[in-house]
Amino acid sequence: METVADSVFFSSLKAETHFYIVRHGKSEGNAKRIFQGLLDLSLVDEGREEARSVAAWLAARGVQAVFASPLLRAAETGRIVADACGTSLRCDESLRELDTGVFSGLGFDECRVRYPEAYAEFEWKSWEGVPGAERAEDLYARAMRAWIFLRDRAAALANEADRSSGAPVRLAAVSHGGFIQWLVRSTFGCRSWMPLVSTANCGIFELFVDPTEAGNAYIQWRRMNFVASEKMLDETPPIF
Repeated sequence: METVADSVFFSSLKAETHFYIVRHGKSEGNAKRIFQGLLDLSLVDEGREEARSVAAWLAARGVQAVFASPLLRAAETGRIVADACGTSLRCDESLRELDTGVFSGLGFDECRVRYPEAYAEFEWKSWEGVPGAERAEDLYARAMRAWIFLRDRAAALANEADRSSGAPVRLAAVSHGGFIQWLVRSTFGCRSWMPLVSTANCGIFELFVDPTEAGNAYIQWRRMNFVASEKMLDETPPIF
């Protein structure tokens, strides 16, 4: 398996491609301010409103395919986006959230009281310091599997249509605050948790890939944690 999602990794793409990586809308866990991890919690009404806002934004850009984590909060967001874009939703396990170990279902203050030593490590090592949490090495490997999946889907989209007009391929993938960290950092070959990247509810991360005549690819993060509404950004705690 390739070890970095860099220009060589994306060189197999033959059409201009836009990957829109999107965090899910506000969930029951977000409303309670708890670490969700693999807990399968639904969106709240506000989260559905956020999903509709990001869906309209993505539909206006002509997104052709939508993928999502199978966890409810991401899958529901993905269905709203897919409906707006006039396509179907496909869920893939590689996009699920990380396992947050013993912190799952707890808030920051509860974690600090119940697991003081682990919380002290969490503050500077992130999930690498939490018992039972998914390890950085495994998350990096899963991020690469997710990128292979998304890259191959983009290539298939290009093959399905006549690209002689130069029309770009655009696809969206709905995931989670914790795992989006690794989708971003794997494009830099970064294998440790720090520095973290803020991820708002329905925050959009757009990776642009443009094939070159030399057979390689130009890649650029064009948007990082972009939101369709300032209200969404202001009211969302960073990261998880």
